[in-house]
This record gives sequence, C-alpha cells and structure tokens, in this order.
Amino acid sequence: MKVLELLDEIEDIIDTSSGFPLTGKILVDAEELLEIVREIRIELPDEIQQAQWIKDERQRILDEAKREYEAVLKEARTQAESLIENDDITVKAKIRADEIMHVAETNVKNLKMSTFDYIDSILYNFQDKMDQLNAVYFTDMFNEIQKTFDSINTTLTDNRNEIKDMIYKTQMENDH
Repeated sequence: MKVLELLDEIEDIIDTSSGFPLTGKILVDAEELLEIVREIRIELPDEIQQAQWIKDERQRILDEAKREYEAVLKEARTQAESLIENDDITVKAKIRADEIMHVAETNVKNLKMSTFDYIDSILYNFQDKMDQLNAVYFTDMFNEIQKTFDSINTTLTDNRNEIKDMIYKTQMENDH
C-alpha cells in the first residue's frame, strides 16, 4: 500500500528533523511534506475503494457461505428424514403398530358388545323376576284383600244379625 509508505516517509522526516530546544517543536521542509500529502491524496481514493471492495467481497463470501451452509443443512435434514421414513425397520414397525391398533380396536369393540349383552341379560332377568313377583304377590295380595273384605263383611253381617236379635229381644221384652 503506497499510502502506508508515504506515511512512513513523513514519520522519518519528523524523526530526523532538527528541533528547537525546550519547545518540542521541529523544523521541517514544508514543500517536502506538502508533496507527500498530495501523493497520499492521490493514492488514498484507490486504496479506500480497494479496501471497500475487499470489505464488500468479504461480506459477499460470508453471505454465500451461510446460504450454502443452510442449504447443506436443509438437504441433510431432508435426507435424514427420508432415511428414517424409508428405513426397513421403521416401515416394519409402522406396519406392526397398525396391526396392533387394529387388533386392539377389534378387542375393544368385542368387549363393548359382550358388556352390552351381559347388561341386557341382567336387565332381562331382573324384568322377568319383577313379572314373577308381580304375579305372585299381586295374586296373594288380591286374595288377602279379598279375604279381608269377606271377613269384614262376615263380621258386619254377624254384628247386624246380633243387633237385629237384640232389637227383637228388646221388642219382646217391651211387649210382655
């Protein structure tokens, strides 16, 4: 880089120049320094452009590398998923899992049907027992009520006959 060389030259001039005692100031050839500064100005735009190009190129390379990395990573994931999906063990496991699910669903359905049949059987037997109890107890209850009514009727008839007999005896006593 020419600019760095020119800056080194300015540094040499400053280092080799004679100074004024106790002031820290030096004596330099102004024309020589101005000439170097002009050369720096001429060189600087090219070097700045080159530095900018290098910076831009660096960023482009980084971006491109990132895109390639992401593409390779995506492809690797796709291949891994494909391998997993198509792996013979995975395929067989899926088939076996489907078979097990089918058997389980069939067993659940059969168990439900058996449970429904069992509950229906219990309800049918209970209904039959209720019909039997109704027939037995209704008939017995009806017969008991009939007996009670007959007994009450007999008692009432006996009481009435007794009252009639008492009326008759009372009339006979009054007539004598």
